[in-house]
Amino acid sequence: MSKTDQEYDAVVAKCKDIFSKKMRDYGSAWRILRLPSLTDQIFIKAQRIQTLEEKGQSKVGEGIYNEYLGIVNYCIMAQIQIDLAGNKEVELPLEVGEKLYDEKVEITKSLMQRKNHDYGEAWRDMRLGSLTDLILMKLYRIKQIEDNQGRTEISEGIDANYQDIMNYALFALIKLS
Repeated sequence: MSKTDQEYDAVVAKCKDIFSKKMRDYGSAWRILRLPSLTDQIFIKAQRIQTLEEKGQSKVGEGIYNEYLGIVNYCIMAQIQIDLAGNKEVELPLEVGEKLYDEKVEITKSLMQRKNHDYGEAWRDMRLGSLTDLILMKLYRIKQIEDNQGRTEISEGIDANYQDIMNYALFALIKLS
């Protein structure tokens, strides 16, 4: 296993731990959120990260690291919501939620490995702020696709953008660790 795979798995484990604990506390209340609402949640977190990067301080005490953790989990929730489209059942047992979580991580990690091979781990030389900006750009793309009722002419779909955002956030978490 490569160093990147080990680091990736370590930060994913932190994200999943939070996801599982919140599911035990709140159940699957997040299932009520429509895709644009999840996009907006991710946007709020990414916008806050950018603001904190520019201002250099937080007045509410939570830093950038926790926001990136939240972005990863919201991206996974969004991918699960895409798969469960049409299923209006809000209740999702913890075991099912964790299984779906793991499936989304596996698919997204595989994408990361393929892209990492082709790009030669270029993300390691990127600035943290650039990762934040890429996340925000992808969010604006998702919002446009959502406004177009999911239709694209040539571009990747919403799910691919969520995967890229998730990987950028995980790269940021690795850099911050």
